[in-house]
Amino acid sequence: MSIKKKSLRSKVENVEETNGSALLDLPDLALDCILEKLDPNELCKMAEVCESLRDRCRSDYLWERHMKTKWGRVIGQAAYREWELHNILMTDSSQTKKKKGFIKSLSCVCSISWGTPKENKGRKSRNSLPVDSIMSFYLRLESGKFWFPAQVYNREDGHVGFMLSCYDAQLSYDCFTDTFQARYPPHGPRPPIVEDNVQWDRIRAPANDNPPRKLYDSGCLEDLHPGDHIEIQWRRNKEFPYGWWYGVVGHLDTCDKIQNFCCCHKSDSVVLEFNQYSLGSRWRTTIISRKDHREQGSEADGFYGGIRKLYSKEQISVWKNLWPKEILQ
Repeated sequence: MSIKKKSLRSKVENVEETNGSALLDLPDLALDCILEKLDPNELCKMAEVCESLRDRCRSDYLWERHMKTKWGRVIGQAAYREWELHNILMTDSSQTKKKKGFIKSLSCVCSISWGTPKENKGRKSRNSLPVDSIMSFYLRLESGKFWFPAQVYNREDGHVGFMLSCYDAQLSYDCFTDTFQARYPPHGPRPPIVEDNVQWDRIRAPANDNPPRKLYDSGCLEDLHPGDHIEIQWRRNKEFPYGWWYGVVGHLDTCDKIQNFCCCHKSDSVVLEFNQYSLGSRWRTTIISRKDHREQGSEADGFYGGIRKLYSKEQISVWKNLWPKEILQ
């Protein structure tokens, strides 16, 4: 721990001992600057000092940065919608419980009254945390009690059937191992697959809002040129959900591959290459129609679905880092 960090932690402890009076004497700007330097654990401790600091330490402004820093890459709009739905259900459930009999309600009140005044104060403080706040969302993710939608990169190293792909899943965080548990959608009649110890670098927020069993609307077909990086839906059979394969746009056999004379982008046929597969593999290349692309394939080779073009260098680099670069070139 750095000297600066030790000093800050010491100040936090001193504030706790003086019930926050010293810190609250500071101007608002100076106080906000101090709170911005606290990590999530320190903010939670500071929020227990007094009512004024509780409100400041729980502000969305402070927690937005922590949310973005730790969870920004894996939490997308789908996860936020799941959280909003979770809050609605929790609110409805709470209102239903309030309508139950007097005896049960009375027992709840009695249970809250147990313990020392200090313990009761802590309970009240925690219960007053708004369920729709960013702090509440952050702590729920940390606890592992909230399962959120994301996509997991396939990393079956050493498998003959290894493919650069990712699949939709529900994930739960384990703060003790700093890894995730993933639950994948059922594949046909088989039960959902569960995978443990999923590392951070294998997770991304869903690239789009397309459900895993719905054909993606390919809006980029007219814009595909040789050398472009793409993701395409693929599934083993019609009972399976789609995953996303990484590939590149290739040249037609009739093209001499000279840049100034290449006319592949004008053809109705588009060659897609998956260079992670060996030459001669049935999954090495496929050809799709630029003007009338639908799901195509067979029960033997699987089915290819919608295509999305990758424009972000960051997205492309993630795929390349999952496989030796000399193979993908």
